[in-house]
This record gives sequence, C-alpha cells and structure tokens, in this order.
Amino acid sequence: MKRIALLILGVMAISTGALAQGQAGRGAPPPPPPLQPGASQADVDKALVAAPAQLRDQATVVKWKPDFTYDTLRKGTNRLVCYDRSGFPQQQPFSVQCTSLANLERVAQNLKAEALGDRKQSEAMLTAQEKDGTRAKPEFGSVWYDFSGPDREHIRPHHMTIAVPGATAQSLGLPDNPRQGGVWIMNAGTTTAHLMVPGE
Repeated sequence: MKRIALLILGVMAISTGALAQGQAGRGAPPPPPPLQPGASQADVDKALVAAPAQLRDQATVVKWKPDFTYDTLRKGTNRLVCYDRSGFPQQQPFSVQCTSLANLERVAQNLKAEALGDRKQSEAMLTAQEKDGTRAKPEFGSVWYDFSGPDREHIRPHHMTIAVPGATAQSLGLPDNPRQGGVWIMNAGTTTAHLMVPGE
C-alpha cells in the first residue's frame, strides 16, 4: 500500500513540478518548441487534445506511419508524447492518446495488433507476445491519457490509467477487481497491468 501511495504522490508531484517549473521566478513559461519541417500545426494541435494542460506546451508529438514507425512532428522538452489514432483499426473516428516517450515501442505493438482488424486476433497476438517475452513493457508509473469519440465535439470523458507492469494485489496491496469502489489493478500480473482510477 505504501508503494502505491508513493506512486500516486509521485505522479502528482511530477505534474505539479512541471507546472511550477514554468512559473517559478521565470515569468512566462517557455514557448512551445518549433515544428519539424513539413509538420502541420493542425496535426500537432489535434494530438495534444489528450495532454494535461501543464504538460501540453512542451510535449513531443509524433505521427504514426503504416509500417508502425513514426515521424516526429514536434520534439518536446518533457517526457510526454502525444499522437493521433483517429480512424485507425479498432479506434474511434476521433482518438488521441498521450503517454511517456518510453512507451512508444509498446504503442507500436498495440497498433500492429489492432491493424489485424479483429479484436480477438489482436488480443491473441498480444497474448502470444506476453507469453514468449517479446511484449514491450510500459514504463512503471507512466500515465496513459486517452480521448476518443465519434468526433471532437462528442468525445467520451477523459480516460487515464497508470501502468504498473507485473503488479499484483499482493505486490501493491490493492485489489485486482473494482468491487471495493476504489483504485484497482486491471490485468494484474501481466505487462498490461494498470491502475484504474474511478471516475477517470
């Protein structure tokens, strides 16, 4: 329980620290980094819809390619990366996500699996990677921010999870089901284990 409390406090401290860093004795926060040659401001702005306000201006933005590599549209100065998945297989018409730069290999695996176009086949592919040890682990404690819906004006409420790969009810002292109504571990014991926060 102590470990999870420290994890949640750490995430809050990082967010608060990022905000304070831009304001503490420096006047206005630094301007957003410039776009890479050929990048579109509209593409960057769309991807950043999922970013927390205090991290948005300095986040990296990438654009995924059909071969599951990416082009960098804007190189940020913090560890957050955002991208657009709108209309990708198994995604909503409007779908944007942000997470840690350390998680890009896992995102590529997710997109490759989803490109199969069938949820059961996708899950089977990711399960096989989990079993043979090739599934990329997310950064422990990293946050995933998602916004999606039929269009930008009708996105579902913001969804946020915290990655805790390998965590179990025993290791974190949290339940592995939502019955108690508090924070719980979904997919406990796997690389996909993550904290579900009620209302997020």
